[in-house]
Amino acid sequence: MHRILLIDDDEALGPPLAAYLKRFDLALTQTSRPSLAWALLRDALAQQQPFEAAILDVMLPEMDGFAVCRALRADADERLRMLPIVMLTARGELSDRVVGLELGADDYLPKPFEPRELAARLQTILRRTRLAPPAPAPRQQLRFDGLVIDRDKREVLRQGEPVALTGTEFELLWLLASEPEKVFHRDEILNRLRGQDGDLYTRAVDILVSRLRKKLEPLQCVRTLRNAGYLFAGGRE
Repeated sequence: MHRILLIDDDEALGPPLAAYLKRFDLALTQTSRPSLAWALLRDALAQQQPFEAAILDVMLPEMDGFAVCRALRADADERLRMLPIVMLTARGELSDRVVGLELGADDYLPKPFEPRELAARLQTILRRTRLAPPAPAPRQQLRFDGLVIDRDKREVLRQGEPVALTGTEFELLWLLASEPEKVFHRDEILNRLRGQDGDLYTRAVDILVSRLRKKLEPLQCVRTLRNAGYLFAGGRE
């Protein structure tokens, strides 16, 4: 069973959602407060039974979901920094979704939502983060001037220094760098990363690219073609 942490103060949501997600091999634990969530996350790591993803509501006591997301992405423990996050936005407004993505969330879902759609989003994220090349396949590594992307280790080195990327950011970089100079349209990127055609805003791609560019600075290898899409322009070593 894949362990999922739900951080939502609507205590009536957890039990029926847990029962439903169990059908998909997803074991849901709910907590209503961020302080309790931190305790659960760290205890799970100590017990070597880490949560594999978090579902995070925006409206929470103590601190809002955006602050929790920001804190997770800045945590000293890499395992928490890389934890996949699906944000729940009560109003479903584009502004909430944009902020969540800018802070490092991997996906978002407006309330009210269909449990089947949430299960599909979680399964997509888990497949992406757990994906590994079959042995004895050769090492999957891309090398460019000032940049090394290692798919086996899920590691990126910029000018010899490690770059902390979320799972979605890593997959975006790998997608673009695997075919340098190829133009990827926004819809194509969404479909490739999410694994489905869902009604996702293409603005999400712009946000992901902006985050990725900032983390790769001073390298300028991800370029925009106006009204076309994005391409990777790094020179091979």
